[in-house]
Amino acid sequence: MVLFEPRAYSESQQIADYLKKRNAVVVNLKRVTPDQAKRIVDFLSGTLYAINGGLQKLGTGIFLCTPNNVDVEGSITEEAKEEVDKQIEEENE
Repeated sequence: MVLFEPRAYSESQQIADYLKKRNAVVVNLKRVTPDQAKRIVDFLSGTLYAINGGLQKLGTGIFLCTPNNVDVEGSITEEAKEEVDKQIEEENE
């Protein structure tokens, strides 16, 4: 598994390269602008479609990208995501 925190849209291809090598990637988009984050998610969605992979939102701005050789069981509900986000905000204050 690879953890990635892009600082620009131009790093999307690096993330896609990890996915093509069949690595799961957790992407934290909190260091890019909302427009760049949307572009990155769109790019990765296309990559994941092409490799038959999956995309799961773990929290605000944090996504799990998985190639088709990685199974993910369960899911995080919106309530749990909101609670995690709230805890993170409190820790950062």
